[in-house]
Amino acid sequence: MFGYVRTDLPNLYVKDTILYKACYCGLCKSIGRSCGQRGRLLLNYDLSFLSAFAHNVTGKDIDIKRQRCVIHPITKRPVAVPDELSERIARLTIILAYYKLTDDIIDTGKGRARRAFFKKAYARAKKVEPVLDGIVRRSYDELLQAEKTCETSTDKIADPFGKMMREAVAEILGEYYSESIGEFSYNLGKWIYLIDAADDFDKDKKRKNFNVFANMFADIENKDRLLKEKGEELREIFGIVLSGVYNGAKGIKYKFNHDLTDNIIYKGLFEQTKSILEGKRCKNTIKY
Repeated sequence: MFGYVRTDLPNLYVKDTILYKACYCGLCKSIGRSCGQRGRLLLNYDLSFLSAFAHNVTGKDIDIKRQRCVIHPITKRPVAVPDELSERIARLTIILAYYKLTDDIIDTGKGRARRAFFKKAYARAKKVEPVLDGIVRRSYDELLQAEKTCETSTDKIADPFGKMMREAVAEILGEYYSESIGEFSYNLGKWIYLIDAADDFDKDKKRKNFNVFANMFADIENKDRLLKEKGEELREIFGIVLSGVYNGAKGIKYKFNHDLTDNIIYKGLFEQTKSILEGKRCKNTIKY
């Protein structure tokens, strides 16, 4: 479900490319320090964005050093040195992944071994972050109940995920949280849920998993036909959600230059939406 929040690389400054990669690698290091090495397999783009965003909003400098890692043992790469903020986001990464794995088991009856592989990482994250764990657990419970009713409203079905994102961001930012950030993060959460549903339409149809678009358009058997016949309606749905993202983002107060976050918010999200609504699959997306 995660991995969609990413940059529009052709329009990204070199300095921000370095910063983004450093945040990505730094979050990986933070996961290893906070939750163990297995948890690093759950690294994704969305939470890397949150790390860059949270550091900027709170005014906490990102200390970048060139380091090696298991994946890149020869050439040193720019890495954001783990700090308290990145380690909290690392634990949120693990908690989100664990509940997504649990949700997959409920949907398909499969994946218990995969979830067990990350159980220790989750236990470590939950012990330190009980509030974040409670936020994610409640939201997934609410989402499960909505899915059981075969909900066909994209606004209603995406609401639990939006609230989860808003509450998790509020918990991490603390005193730096604002209403604008709340509106932004709520709509971003809804966008993530819905873009995943659009991306996975064929897979969910085949496996008979819940998919809000499959419920809305029950007579449409595949994604190609969905985009051809209902493309305009889908673009309208995503246009409304992205408008909420942009409206919230306008009121956010940053402490540093925000070219990187602007690139992701105003260009990356749009390009991802456009690509998936043109029938392309999101590559290198963490699906757990």
